Amino acid sequence: MSRWVGVVLWFISSVALALPTVSEFAQQNALTEQQGFIDLYYNPSDGKVYLHIDALDTPLLFQSSLPRGLGSNDIGLDRGQLGETRIVQFERFGANVLLRQKNTHYRAVSDNAAERASIDEAFASSVIAGLPIVAESGGALLVDYTAFLLSDIHGVATQLDATKQGNFKPDPTRSGVFLARTKAFVDNTELEALITFGGSKAGEYVKQVAPSPDSLTVHMHHSFVRLPDDGYQPRAFHPMSGYWALGYKDYAVPLEDSMDVRFIPRHRLRKQNPEAEISAPVEPIVYYLDPGVPEPVRTALLDGARWWDQAFEAIGYKGAFVVKVLPDDADPMDVRYNVIQWVHRATRGWSYGSSVIDPRSGEIIKGHVTLGSLRVRQDYLIALGLTSPFVDGNQSTEAQQQMALNRIRQLSAHEVGHTLGIAHNFAASEQNRASVMDYPHPKLRIDDGRILLDEAYDLGIGAWDKRVIAYGYQDLPPALNEAQYLEQQIAQTLSQGYRFISDPDARPAGAANPHGHLWDNGAAPVAELQHLNRVREIALRRFGLNALPPEQSLSSLEERLAPIYLLSRYQIAAVAKLIGGVEYGYWVKPAPGQPAPQQKAVQPARQVEAMNALLALLTPDYLQLPAHISALIPPKAYGESRDRESFHGRTGVVFDPDSAAESLAGYVLDLLLNTERLNRLALQRQATTNGLSPATVVNHLFDTLLRNADEETRTRMPRLAYLMLHKVMTAIEAPELSPEVKGDMLFQVIRLHRWLKDHQGPSEHQVLAMYLDWYLENGEWQGDFEVKPLPPGSPI
Repeated sequence: MSRWVGVVLWFISSVALALPTVSEFAQQNALTEQQGFIDLYYNPSDGKVYLHIDALDTPLLFQSSLPRGLGSNDIGLDRGQLGETRIVQFERFGANVLLRQKNTHYRAVSDNAAERASIDEAFASSVIAGLPIVAESGGALLVDYTAFLLSDIHGVATQLDATKQGNFKPDPTRSGVFLARTKAFVDNTELEALITFGGSKAGEYVKQVAPSPDSLTVHMHHSFVRLPDDGYQPRAFHPMSGYWALGYKDYAVPLEDSMDVRFIPRHRLRKQNPEAEISAPVEPIVYYLDPGVPEPVRTALLDGARWWDQAFEAIGYKGAFVVKVLPDDADPMDVRYNVIQWVHRATRGWSYGSSVIDPRSGEIIKGHVTLGSLRVRQDYLIALGLTSPFVDGNQSTEAQQQMALNRIRQLSAHEVGHTLGIAHNFAASEQNRASVMDYPHPKLRIDDGRILLDEAYDLGIGAWDKRVIAYGYQDLPPALNEAQYLEQQIAQTLSQGYRFISDPDARPAGAANPHGHLWDNGAAPVAELQHLNRVREIALRRFGLNALPPEQSLSSLEERLAPIYLLSRYQIAAVAKLIGGVEYGYWVKPAPGQPAPQQKAVQPARQVEAMNALLALLTPDYLQLPAHISALIPPKAYGESRDRESFHGRTGVVFDPDSAAESLAGYVLDLLLNTERLNRLALQRQATTNGLSPATVVNHLFDTLLRNADEETRTRMPRLAYLMLHKVMTAIEAPELSPEVKGDMLFQVIRLHRWLKDHQGPSEHQVLAMYLDWYLENGEWQGDFEVKPLPPGSPI
């Protein structure tokens, strides 16, 4: 009897576990079907989406993205933002299919299967989804993809938490599959979902952009893409190539070789006839512009992006780079389209170029440019502030609009360049604007006391850009050795005197290289600073009602004033890099018999010139606004409010010019007293007796703002002395400051303390002496205060 009970139970369990075929399940649930790379099924009655998996354990590309974002630059979740590009494969484990992300950073490129397996077993992979199997037909599986599609693959909740914007998580009951952008094609399958995040304790940036701050609804997109074929050849990376570096560690290389394999990201591009001097491509690189861009910006963006064809023409291509307007029915997140998107935010912010890249080889599958729509308006605002054109009823702003449009042309080219694989070159601005991959500051001319904008931004691709494209995209005849060609390209680049300085050596406040700067102009930083200060003086003298179009509130003058008052801020940073600066490049070991390049300190005379140029800014004449401007800016008109573009003050609703001056002076002092810069000065002083030292810098500050300060400086801006000593003491107390530098600076402070005590000067001198009394006795500096920050500058 028990034997028959067992048989019956086995039969019942087998029937319960048996899966319907895919066609049976589709028919039973009235599923709609789309055939393609991965077939899609959708159930309109319950909103579930299914994938038909017929190739288990087969690698493919998986790309996530954010088609609809939050609209906040500060949170950083933009429309069209690409997520991580992954190589994944579907693997069956019991009743589920697992979506495993493969680890591509560690490899063993070997014919030995065991050697390859040892890498897979040594380093972790990542299972990013478990998909329930609902049907099976001859080895093909139908899996429920709904839960994963409605999950937070893009990390929205993590980003909201990181930016202190509240606690949020996806709410499946307020989410669903977005069918209009869920489609299957021959080589890619695209899925999209509307996902709502419920939460609490929303931050100010969320409140700024969301109609209901406890409910944030965005879209997320998933792309499954067939891996490219083997027809693409990776191209080797060189530090002077101008490209980003991609790569992996190869554990199978011979002992004498480096494990680091590095190559550049680039699109696949081949000539129809590599032997011909000029040839059409087998298939051009085509970019599509967002059809939502209004004129005249649309034409400007098309112009700028198309500049790149000049670089491809220079290496013998005809019609290799094409830019069109995206068809209305096309999905910008579809990996088949390289896209330039026009993205709106609540405030101005960065533009950027991202790419979907095959991590195995560096081949760019899709370029995706994000252009912030408010950038062009900021440039127009700067142009108005520089020229104050509304004189005697004049309403024409054609020159100002043209400057803004020329800037957006350059920005379009710049971000497209990133999606071609190209890195920033912040040294190009000192080499006759040699690259669109620099950050350009408007080049402003003075003629008969007027500021002219006609040369503000260059038009067309730069000489450096052509060299970069020649390195990365030249299709070589079979007889030509690629390694030799690339070596010759780098040799020519160096022999022609081109410099390449990118982000790690240009962005930090304590950066050492004197050639890589953001938003600067020319090869002589001090001379350009002096020129910009003359421009600034003219602009401020003219600034006032004529900077405002009709019907604008007088209080809005403050936000128009900020970029003009701070016109020199980035050139100031360029000058500061001369102090403690070090000349170096991205060099590699030279050929036998060739001398090795050596880094060297910036010449002492140039460092002294730079220090004096910065000290000259710490004066009332430079820092104080003309009286007519301060008198003209009232508190905010009713219906308006202060925002991030406004100055930070200490006088409530009333505009505070003294705090504006404090902010700018604090910026100069922070650059001059940067701890890394001071440490380098001490190191350089060991090698030369006539160079600057940290003690010299501090002594000059004490002389300029205390010991030798004239009565006018003291009475017009007494805050400068407090600010200066506060910044010196902050530097002394910084843990990064080396002990010998701290000692040298502290000795100068002790000397200043004696001078203050001996001279019994004005009240602020006596108070500073009292602060130093307490510090030298108790080790506590009592002169701290919160220096008001500058309004944002980047991006301009």
